[in-house]
Formats: sequence, structure tokens, C-alpha cells
Amino acid sequence: MTSVKQFQVTFDCAEPERVAAFWCEVLGYVTPPDDKNAAVDPDGVGPRLYFQRVPEGKVVKNRVHLDVRVGTGLVGEERLAALEAECARLIPLGATRYQLLLADEENESCLVMQDIEGNEFCLD
Repeated sequence: MTSVKQFQVTFDCAEPERVAAFWCEVLGYVTPPDDKNAAVDPDGVGPRLYFQRVPEGKVVKNRVHLDVRVGTGLVGEERLAALEAECARLIPLGATRYQLLLADEENESCLVMQDIEGNEFCLD
């Protein structure tokens, strides 16, 4: 049986090139010269992101979302400071702050945000 080694994450959106450019800035990805609707990791480590135009707008919460790992290994105030710093960097790019989820018995703090078309993602 063959095992899958690579995958692509696909976003439905109204403006693929604009959303691709946003995610390139968020993740440090680049737009490949042959596909302005995609974002790829220049180091070839992270998954390829693809943005496809759809006619309908976003209606409900995402069932799948990206976690942007900016606080890995950090806890408490140090983690919150890293999340807030990244949030401050992303807001001028068009992201929206949605909800801060504070640490509990099971999870560390994370910050829920939305991209320029309202897709949720977490600063984790």
C-alpha cells in the first residue's frame, strides 16, 4: 500500500491572489512563478497552500484551520507576549483579532484570528 508523503491545503475564497499574498506574508512563503493562486514554503518543508475561487462567501466557522506556531515551548506571560506580538504584525496585513483563549488544564493559550476573507486560524 502506498503512503502519502505530501499534501496541499486548499482554501475556498473570492480573491485567490490576494489571499495567497496574505498567507505568504504570514508564513514567510512565496508565490510560485507559475501559479499566483498558491503559496509554497521556500525551504520545501511546509505544505503547499492553494487558493481557489468560489462564488459563495464564507457562512460558518471553519471545520479545519491552520495553527501558526509562534509560541511553541513558551508558557504563561512569555507565551501571551509572543502571541500578541505576532497579532500586532498580522493586523496591518489585514488579519482580524477574534478571541484570546487562555490556558487551562489541557491547553496552552492561543489567539484565534481571521484572515482577510474571514477564515479562522490560531496563533498557537
